[in-house]
Amino acid sequence: MQRLASERFGNQAGDMVGAWRRLIDESRDIPETDQLTRVNHFFNRSIQFDDDIVVWQQQDYWASPLETLGRQAGDCEDFAIAKYVTLRLLGIPKERLRLIYVRARIGGADSPVSQAHMVLGYFATPTDEPLVLDNLIGDIRPAARRPDLFPVFSFNSEGLWVGGAAESSADPTARLSRWRDVLARMRSEGLELTQ
Repeated sequence: MQRLASERFGNQAGDMVGAWRRLIDESRDIPETDQLTRVNHFFNRSIQFDDDIVVWQQQDYWASPLETLGRQAGDCEDFAIAKYVTLRLLGIPKERLRLIYVRARIGGADSPVSQAHMVLGYFATPTDEPLVLDNLIGDIRPAARRPDLFPVFSFNSEGLWVGGAAESSADPTARLSRWRDVLARMRSEGLELTQ
């Protein structure tokens, strides 16, 4: 992947993938909560936020971790996907992680302005309140401490949830073409998430 990143995006991209691989190697044997913190910190510090139209010249593009690291820029979906994939590579079960599509209130508690946003949720157990990993703020907070976020739906490699309940057609790749596309690109880049 490091060679592929260098070929596609230049030597600095190869260095970024190398730093990502070191993060994974150095984080394998630490507690999950520490893994969450390291991964959240790595991407929030290493990747610049920018809109898809600027980074990819498309209105909505979900980048693979290699692409995000290669461009060193991405939007909220790119941050959330990169964090999800990294934590899965560290061995955190897919059942504990969900990509959560939310409406984010912008401009304070009383602001009527909101925008579409994606974060990563970590569930220590299926019934626990999720911890939210977000590119908008540096620290990881329980969902209850994020009154600016209003969940719409969530998904992972296993299923799709709307309003907290699993959808009967649980295959998220059947309903979310961008998720299906990014998973296919990751496989072509040599990155396969195991069950």
